[in-house]
Amino acid sequence: MEPLAPRRAGSKQEEGFGGQPRRVAELVMLPDLRRSSSGVSKNKKSQYLLSNCEEQDNSSSWILENIKKKECVYFVKSSTLSDAGKVVCECGYPCEQHLAEAMNPYAFQGEEWDPKKHVKEMPTDAFGDIAFRDVGQKVGKYVRLSQDTPSHIIYHLITQHWDLDIPNLLISVTGGAKDFNMKPRLKSIFRRGLVKVAHTTGAWIITGGTHTGVMKQVGEAVRDFSLSSSCNEGELVTIGIATWGAVHNRRSLIHPTGGFCAEYVVDEEGQGHLTCLDSNHSHFILVDDGTHGCYGVEIALRTKLEKFISEQTKERGGVAIKIPIVCVVLEGGPGTLQTIYNAITNGTPCVIVEGSGRVADVIAQVASLPISEITISLIQQKLSMFFQEMFETFTESRIVEWTKKIQDIVRKRQLLTIFREGKDGQQDVDVAILQALLKASRSHDHFGHENWDHQLKLAVAWNRVDIARSEIFTDEWQWKPSELHTIMTAALISNKPEFVKLFLENGLQLKEFVTWDTLSSLYRNLDPSCLFQYKLQKVLAEDPEHPTAVPADPRVHMHFVAQVLRELLGDFTQPLYPRFRPYDQVRLTLRVPHGKPNVRAVSPQSLYKDSSGDAAFKRDPARDLLIWAIVQNRRKLAEIIWDQSQECIAAALACTKILKELSKEEEDTDSLEEMLALADEYEHRAIGVFTECYRKDEERAQKLLVRVSQAWGTTTCLQLALEAKDMKFMSHGGVQAFLTKVWWGQLCVDNGLWRVILCMLAFPLLCTHLISFREKRLQAVRGLLRVRAFFSAPVVIFHVNILSYFLFLCLFSYVLMVDFQPTPSHCEYVIYFWLFSLTCEELRQLFYDPDGCGLRKRAFLYFSDFWNKLDIIAILLFIVGLTCRLIPALLYTGRVLLSLDFIMFCLRLMHIFTVSKTLGPKIIIVKRMMKDVFFFIFLLAVWVVSFGVAKQAILIHNESRVDWIFRGVIYQSYLTIFGQMPAYIDGVNFSLDDCSPNGTEPYKPKCPESDTNLQAPAFPEWLTVILLCLYLLFTNILLLNLLIAMFNYTFQQVQEHTDQIWKFQRHDLIEEYHNRPPAPPPFIVLSHLHLVVKRVILKIPAKRHQQLKNKLEESEEAALLFWETYLKENYLQNQQYQQQQRPEQKIQDISNKVDAMVDLLEMEHVKRSGSVEQRLASLEEQVTQTARALHWIVKTLKDGGFGLEADVPTLASQKASEGQDPELHSRQEEEDPGDAHHVNARHLLYPSSLITRFPVPNEKVPWETEFLIYNPPFYTAERKDKGVVDPVGSALAPLSGIRYNAVDGPVDRRSSHGPYAVRDGLPLNPMGRTGLRGRGALRYFGPNHSLQPVVTRWRRNQDGAICRKSIKKMLEVLVMKLPISEHWALPGGSQEPGEMLPRKLKQVLQKEFWSSFQSLLTQGVEVYKGYVDDPRNTDNAWIETVAVSVHFADQNDVELTRLDSHLKHRDPKISVRWQVVDKRIPLYANHKTILQKVATLFGAYY
Repeated sequence: MEPLAPRRAGSKQEEGFGGQPRRVAELVMLPDLRRSSSGVSKNKKSQYLLSNCEEQDNSSSWILENIKKKECVYFVKSSTLSDAGKVVCECGYPCEQHLAEAMNPYAFQGEEWDPKKHVKEMPTDAFGDIAFRDVGQKVGKYVRLSQDTPSHIIYHLITQHWDLDIPNLLISVTGGAKDFNMKPRLKSIFRRGLVKVAHTTGAWIITGGTHTGVMKQVGEAVRDFSLSSSCNEGELVTIGIATWGAVHNRRSLIHPTGGFCAEYVVDEEGQGHLTCLDSNHSHFILVDDGTHGCYGVEIALRTKLEKFISEQTKERGGVAIKIPIVCVVLEGGPGTLQTIYNAITNGTPCVIVEGSGRVADVIAQVASLPISEITISLIQQKLSMFFQEMFETFTESRIVEWTKKIQDIVRKRQLLTIFREGKDGQQDVDVAILQALLKASRSHDHFGHENWDHQLKLAVAWNRVDIARSEIFTDEWQWKPSELHTIMTAALISNKPEFVKLFLENGLQLKEFVTWDTLSSLYRNLDPSCLFQYKLQKVLAEDPEHPTAVPADPRVHMHFVAQVLRELLGDFTQPLYPRFRPYDQVRLTLRVPHGKPNVRAVSPQSLYKDSSGDAAFKRDPARDLLIWAIVQNRRKLAEIIWDQSQECIAAALACTKILKELSKEEEDTDSLEEMLALADEYEHRAIGVFTECYRKDEERAQKLLVRVSQAWGTTTCLQLALEAKDMKFMSHGGVQAFLTKVWWGQLCVDNGLWRVILCMLAFPLLCTHLISFREKRLQAVRGLLRVRAFFSAPVVIFHVNILSYFLFLCLFSYVLMVDFQPTPSHCEYVIYFWLFSLTCEELRQLFYDPDGCGLRKRAFLYFSDFWNKLDIIAILLFIVGLTCRLIPALLYTGRVLLSLDFIMFCLRLMHIFTVSKTLGPKIIIVKRMMKDVFFFIFLLAVWVVSFGVAKQAILIHNESRVDWIFRGVIYQSYLTIFGQMPAYIDGVNFSLDDCSPNGTEPYKPKCPESDTNLQAPAFPEWLTVILLCLYLLFTNILLLNLLIAMFNYTFQQVQEHTDQIWKFQRHDLIEEYHNRPPAPPPFIVLSHLHLVVKRVILKIPAKRHQQLKNKLEESEEAALLFWETYLKENYLQNQQYQQQQRPEQKIQDISNKVDAMVDLLEMEHVKRSGSVEQRLASLEEQVTQTARALHWIVKTLKDGGFGLEADVPTLASQKASEGQDPELHSRQEEEDPGDAHHVNARHLLYPSSLITRFPVPNEKVPWETEFLIYNPPFYTAERKDKGVVDPVGSALAPLSGIRYNAVDGPVDRRSSHGPYAVRDGLPLNPMGRTGLRGRGALRYFGPNHSLQPVVTRWRRNQDGAICRKSIKKMLEVLVMKLPISEHWALPGGSQEPGEMLPRKLKQVLQKEFWSSFQSLLTQGVEVYKGYVDDPRNTDNAWIETVAVSVHFADQNDVELTRLDSHLKHRDPKISVRWQVVDKRIPLYANHKTILQKVATLFGAYY
């Protein structure tokens, strides 16, 4: 059997989707099943220290094996000196910081220093903990590593050895590396928003890690959060990635073996051109390239690491998402622009904080403009405005490069978010960051559900329900309930109650959501620290059929959950989940698509009824989720689900029972108190709903108490309250009224007790109207029915039994005192028979099981009652006394035993008095005080024994008689407390007549120590007197008063709850006499015989028991539960109203309103001032442009010639002056009319290569536009495929034989756009410049022709009807995806010379179908022919395509059937599918353009 994992008390469930333990090994390593708290407490500290040391050793060895640093191994003297005037190497380090071998490198003698050759990797020597001097107790982690370290190694270090949880979000903060000034308000907004989004989402913040610039701003924001937050809110993860060679005081981080706690000093004054680490970061990755003083070494590694982390998947609750990443930009220079460009190119959303300065402000200023208006002159103007100090260093080529990059950045507006203080009332950066991520997610090419589903997963991972409400659950997308099932599971597991509430508000149905697989998944993902998880694992381990070899068994084991729940709820309940047969389990473990159960096939309802029909299981989704939440002590989650429950009173009472049972085994004090508080809360909920019901209808409310609930194990609310010991609920007036009704049976409760006693003594009075009955039928008739109804009432049975019991005691006492003969008399025989009848009644109570609990449970319930124990002791003692009495030699012993037994029977009278409202509570107080006396005896025994032994040893010498030793030590010491002083203790009343000198007389004590003449005592009287005074002081004054104080405390404590306790215990007496036979002892034997005949022989079920447990008809039960649910809503509304009327809540509401008003006033001021500033700036810009225009006109007229077009100033946009929103809507799809030039063909980085294009802004694309500095590189790639390919290389001689604008052998070099220009022997792209010469990765110079067949059919439903959306018909298109590609594409492409079908299409279709498809293409409709904006295009080679539409209008078309059949036998490595045509279809951009034309052709939806 596999051992189990220990439960960690007090730990909390982790947020987001990554709440699982950090290491899989921790899940598998499981200790012993024994749950000994003492063992844990003794070994906990030592085990922790040992495990911690082992982890540190393992971490150090792993780092030394996998993490490397870089060292220079060849010292070459540099021409420049260091800051200290020392001779340094070309690497920047002095000779003393080089290895010995570097000073005499025989292998490199005479060579020039080359970092690629002369810098080697070695095991790192700087890693471990880092503590900053004068910063308190904060300790972080750091590591020095090579710039070539793989990203997966760094990620493993962070998550496994630094023990960081996988993030839900990655925030990369970049910007100015030098200190800069920000407006105080903007700085405050940025800091508050950054830490808020990081804290609420569980994000990692990645910066440069140094104590300057934007990194310093982030560090101070984290510091402020740490100072203002509580310790249980956790620490923000802030990872600084810096250059090792640029860190000041880095020598203090080096240790020969590493793995130590380094003390780092932040010395800004002496850092020189280096920089210090920021003390507010939690982790540092110091990137080493073997040089000193070089900045920017970490950029490449940081980019790779961020991309790697963003590609990782985090799974939680069956929902997996890739870790989203966002780039936040403050200020910044050229490096920051390159970072933004790389981020936008890689699809990373960026948030630009306007007002922070330099690059951030340049981008923010032009982000609202059309691309055609972002010109070189405009960028030059903005650079002169925001880069005043370094503007002179900007060359023309650099300004062109900046213009091109900014155009590409602004072009992807869906990835660019400008945060402007006060925009749309927005004050928080956190909202802007999260909205930027959602906006970027919407821009991805997914279908509606996939896209919105991904956004919702992000919001759940971030735990930002406010973002979900405002951005996701809008009118833009209508959520289907089934679409929320998977995310609902994740929200439950990660304990996000606000999202659960949001999903329920948006139509999620628990009946559809809660399936067998869902429950199984939820219980497999229980909080590892909860007690229920431990109990469940214990049950699983003890089950012989459960495979313990597999720790994470994926099969359904809900019957194990039912077993644990039955332990908590009690054996009186039936299992809540059935134990299915093996073939049922196989059926139920089948996965259901989309989480929606197929009710007819695998629905648990069909299997919830046992084949024998003995047990039925009711499926209640609210109950199932409520139990799951309660066993983990999740208050808010349980509250939301309880609001959805139908049997709310039973559910609340069951929750109290479960929580109280779990609290008995809970070790953590905080968790224990939370459980008890939550149990008390649910008891009040049950009371509140029952009060509403009782006020509305008393009779129906009482039906709720005794209604059998199939959902809760065929039990009742009353039974659950009793088992949970919910005294407040039991003392409710409605419950007590019901018990009183049961107590009086069929009699009216307003009958006086004297009437009942009078009719008991003279039952013929029943024929009169002295006694009234509830039923009119009994009130009208006379005779046997009235007598039977009267004597069957529990109140009558009780008083008759009291009378019988008093007669028994009187007869018993008479026999003991008057008629106890050697031979039993007739009266004594009557006593024997009477006791026999009492014994029979006790046996009936023991074995009578109307609920079917089983003998074991009945015995436990029977012996758990104190009065039953007293009855058994009295009966057994009577039997022992009777046995001795019948033996002549033990006759007296028997009489003594029977006399003692009489005391036991008299004590039994106290139970009878519990029915009294006056005496009952007093008996409860007496029982509680008996416990005080019991513990008081231990304290008293210490003083009695100590004083008695000391007194006996001082006074008496060698007393050998045991009885007199007991008298002297215990008896006399005890009597001393009550004033009876021991003889001779002070030597005054010494007399030889009262004692025995030698201790030989049996009835006299031994004389105390005396003189030789035995005339006077010889013991020290002063000592015995002192001992006596001290003894009386502590016992009489201290201990007795302590006992009185204890009694007083117990009385006051119990007196407050006496009424509740009495009302609670009253039920047991009422139930006892409700089930008791009417005849009193000894005539009760006749009732027992009658009971045996009815139950055992005739098999007649009990009817009297139904009054306390009533099973209703299905229709009546449904109506009753609907009524209960309706009143529950009234109760919740009343509670909400009362909460709102509380003074504290009113004060809070007023405070929130005042804060909201202040914020609105501040935002209005900011908006107005911002609008004025924008208008003034626009006015200044217009005036400047007008002056330049007038100057140009005057100059042109003066010279008498024509002005050059390049000198014409460009007018500024009017948008800012009009006060419009400068940020375009994230869903804008329309292209900028001025951005019509090929865009993909001008990406700076050429695909599948390291070639960078020459930057070509929009205005310089046409060949007619002068571009003097245009100098693109030449690139021609070698192709692996065989066939006709143009020559490789930049030499023009091999290309001289190519004939352009004609058919050149097998290659058609004619363009569909007409003749193209040829310059210097190379064709020119008809669309303009691309920034790259040569043919690139294409096959031919000039046009490269391709064919794109667009195969479509109508989308149809199951009935064959064509699906429609927005009135238009919907199309499906055939798409494919190759293994090396990330996107779907049309099945077309380039053609081999002489072939009609593209190569990709041939890979999809079997060869037998090629000819048929060619005929289909000839019959198709040409929808497009011309240039394709492809990233592989160059100045001298480009792609042109012909798109042909092949449409199957009839679903029974023979060719369509053949096509589908040939697709099924395609290459398994190629993915092919019919995709619904939609503007969100995940295709290449140029393919989507073609598809839109096809949809327009057929008038279909797009």
